[in-house]
Formats: sequence, structure tokens, C-alpha cells
Amino acid sequence: MKGTEFLLRSLVADGVRHLFLVPGGLVDPFLPALETVRELRPIVAAHEGGAAFMADGYARARGSFGVALVIGGPGLGNAVTAMVSADTDSVPLLVISGEVANWMEGLGSFQDASAGTIDDVSLVRSVSRWSYSVPDVRLLHHAYERALKTLFDLPGGPVHLSVPEDVQEGEVTVEVRAEPTAFLRQELLDIEAAKSWLAGVGIAPARTVLLAGPGAHQGQAAESLRQAAERWALPVASTLQAKGALPEDHPLSLGIFGYAGTRHATVALLQSDAGLAADLVVSLGAGMNERDSMHWSSRLAPSCGFVEVSSSSVRMGALPDRSTPVLGHADAFLRWLLASSEAESALRPGIAERRAWLEQIRASGTRLYEPETTASDAVPLHPARVIAEVRRLLPASTVALCDSGAHRAFACHYWEAVAPGTYFSAAGMGPMGWAIPAAVGTSLAMPDRIHVVFTGDGCMRMHGLEIATAARYRLPILYVVLNNAALGNVWLRAHSKGEIPDELTRLPDHDWAGVATGLGLAAASVRRPEEIAPALERILGTPGPWLLDAKCDRAYPTPIDPWREAIASWSYHE
Repeated sequence: MKGTEFLLRSLVADGVRHLFLVPGGLVDPFLPALETVRELRPIVAAHEGGAAFMADGYARARGSFGVALVIGGPGLGNAVTAMVSADTDSVPLLVISGEVANWMEGLGSFQDASAGTIDDVSLVRSVSRWSYSVPDVRLLHHAYERALKTLFDLPGGPVHLSVPEDVQEGEVTVEVRAEPTAFLRQELLDIEAAKSWLAGVGIAPARTVLLAGPGAHQGQAAESLRQAAERWALPVASTLQAKGALPEDHPLSLGIFGYAGTRHATVALLQSDAGLAADLVVSLGAGMNERDSMHWSSRLAPSCGFVEVSSSSVRMGALPDRSTPVLGHADAFLRWLLASSEAESALRPGIAERRAWLEQIRASGTRLYEPETTASDAVPLHPARVIAEVRRLLPASTVALCDSGAHRAFACHYWEAVAPGTYFSAAGMGPMGWAIPAAVGTSLAMPDRIHVVFTGDGCMRMHGLEIATAARYRLPILYVVLNNAALGNVWLRAHSKGEIPDELTRLPDHDWAGVATGLGLAAASVRRPEEIAPALERILGTPGPWLLDAKCDRAYPTPIDPWREAIASWSYHE
């Protein structure tokens, strides 16, 4: 079989069912191969960046890897931002690019980006775990095998394979087989480090809290998290990327900690005048970056320790003076804890006092900041009201994706994720427009659910055309554009600094409902609170996808007051 068919059949053997691509001359040989390999469904994106973001969303939702196919040179260049985001968030993303034949390198061929010219393999090397150009078809199976192993090697991330046209058309003589990557997904744990920590704890303080990070969303970790929380009455906060790891309607859920976090999580984790901060924090797969640590707040300093459980040593140590590292997967650690008689002895004595502490946290104030905004009758619309109406009308099983901007703070804070694996956000690098194409990937990976995207008009100007891809494949995605005619977060920071900063961060009030209708979506535009529910009910009564253009006021402050306070009080010299 030809190299193209070998690659496609190998992807199928390894569980991939969708390939995200933008056709182009340097990948022409893949198109007839897709005619042969019908088990792999091709999804054509509007832009290579969109194709790679779709593969990213597909990987996150499936808990496996996603694949994008692009031409080299301009196509791969367009996919770089998606690779940067996948690298930051440790998403296994395989980007395959087509290239001119090896014998044509550097001869001036159209779109030649080989080592003989701009060398796009080197271009993406710094944003990938491995970037390689296959020099001979006889090495194709070796290259593919290494690519898969690298995708799943810790901490995971993007891989790039450049496949020249002569390799695409060359004959492969080896058999297609599923790569033995299962061993790379084993959940590891430094048992001795875990035992040493637990022995040092003795009887755990009543005020012990679990902080769930992205690692608590992987595999069966969310179920182990629920079991541990319920067995020992342990309150659970989560970082943005683990939102819903413990359902947010669960009585032990504190909600989000960090940027746009809830009041209850903030009170429970940060030292304050309320005097309700935890004495022991167990972080599960949370990298404790700036946003997940409340800007590395010095008030995140539990008196009995901060235990950092992570499967990646390079992602540990953001709070070096305060944390005790335990190398391992969150699920492996939780299962060890659940099976440990020492853990039972350490955690059971504090259950009654822990429950009383949780009641004190609840009594400290509303879980959300400014919950009254979810019922706001203001015109223009308040984003919290829009989000609350969408949550009320969509099923509990809805999968939510949130883009980057002021709408992220509103959606993170006011949307309630009531099941694990139902909230996704590229929170590490925060590329604007990510959620719009990523939802195509999550929808194909989880086809039995409605998917909702909270995005802004600035994000729509970047990757908004990918709603046409959702329409082409009739996917059940609701795009909610919180349209404030501005680059929201930037405008909130800049508008008071002068006329020019204000002007530069405003945007035209585009008719996104009109754009969506022209691209084949059922769409509506709303300006008043009483219009939201009828508009949603009308468009959701038709086949998806759908778009709601919600005209919001740009001046509404985001619910991030503790974050602002943390930034204002922070010093490099603390």
C-alpha cells in the first residue's frame, strides 16, 4: 500500500475516527487514500488553525489524541498557534504536513518549506514534543511509531510529522498494526513519597481540602475524586481546566479557585480575616500556574502543608517554598489513598469537624459573587443573565467550551458544570477563537450531547468562520456570542487611560446572527433579557448548529475581584 494509506489505516488501528484537514496540493495524495479508508471520516475546516484546534478539542473530549492534516509552509504556519496551545495544555495533537518530494528540496518548487528552504520542521520544533521529516518511505512506520509514543510520553503534547510527496506515494511493505501505547498511559505513583507525606501528616487536620487540576479529569480520576471526597467529607475546589471534575452541584463542591473563582473556594484556600482557610491542601494534577494559584498568592499558605501531586515533574514547584511534591497521576494517588488504612486513620477523625467547617464556608456568603446579575433586567444585556438562561434551557449533559476574553470570566464563574468532562477551555495560552473550532472536535467525539460555546465578538473575528464547518456537518453546537462591541478584557483595562486606548479596543457592532444565517445556522439576535428564552427555544427547535448573538454592555466588570486584589498586593520580593 502507499504511504498515505498506511498512515490513514494506522490512525484507524489506533482508534482515530476523524481527521481534520484543509486540502491542498502538498497533501493531494491523501484524498484518494481517504476514498479507500472509509473508517476515517475527513472533516474539512476553513483554516489550518481551525483544523488543528478541532483536533485539539477532539483529543480533550476523547481522552486520546487528535490529528490534523495540512500542507507544509503556509498550512503548517497557520497551525502553529494551535500547537502552542496544545503544548501549554499537554494535549496530544498530531499534525501531519505534506511537503515537496525529497529530491525537489531547495529547487524553488511552489510552497517548498523543506530543510532546503525555510525548514518548517525546525519552525515548529520549539512548540512540539517532536518534529520530524520522513526522508524515505521505508522509515515511515518507524516515524509513526515514535510519533505515537511521544504523544503519550509525559507530560504529553503536540507532535509534527512532515511527509514529503515521494514518501506519500511510496510503497510501504510492513503491515499496519495498533501501536502498543497502553503502557505509556499507565497511572504511575511514587508510593514511597506518598507514604512519607502521609506519615508526616499523622492525623490530618479537619480543615483539609482537595484542589482538583486537569490531572483529576483524566481516566477514572473524577470517579476516584468523588469517592474520596464522600468517604472523608473532603471539600473539593478545582482549577479552571478541571471545572466539573466533582460536579458543581455536589454538596462538597466549592467551585473554581483562582481566576474568576467562587467565593467559597477563595475563602477555603486563602488566608483571610474570615479565618476559614484550610490547614492542609492536596493539589491533584494542578500545575499551580499564575491563574490557578491566584497569582501565586502568598495567602495560599496552609499551616499544615500544600501537597502537590502531579504526573509531570516539570509542571511541579510553582510554589517551591510551600509545597511537598508527590510524583504521580491523580487517579493513582486517589486510589492508593482510598485503599490505605493509614489514610483512613488520618482522615476519618476529622469528618464531623470538617462538615461543620464546610457549613461555616457556606455561611460566609453566597457561593458566587454578585449572583443577582444572573437575574439582571439591564439593557444592554448582562453576560451573567445570558449564561444563566442558557444553563436553564440546555440539558444537564451539555458540554461547554469557553473562549478567551472577558466572557471566560463570566462563563467560568456563572456556568454550572454538573458532570466531569463537560467543560473545556484552552486556559494555558488562551488563544482567542479556540473554542469555536474546538467544539467541532468535541462534538464529533461526544456526538450524543449538545455542545455550547461561550465566545466573544473579538474571538469571532479570528476563527468565527469555523461555524460554517459546524453547519456543513450539521453538528449540535450552540454558539453564544457575548457581543459587547469590544475586545472586552483589554477594553476594561484600557478605556480609562485615554481616547486612543478606548478607541483601539472597541469593535464594530457586527450582526453575527446575520453572518451565521448566511453560513447555514439557525440564529437569533437578542438585546433584552425577556428575548433570550424565546429566541433560544425557537432556534433550538431546528436542526443544529445554532448561534445566539447577545448584545451585552462592555462596561460590566468581570467577577474577578479576589484576582485583582492578589495582583495589587503581589511582589516579586515576597
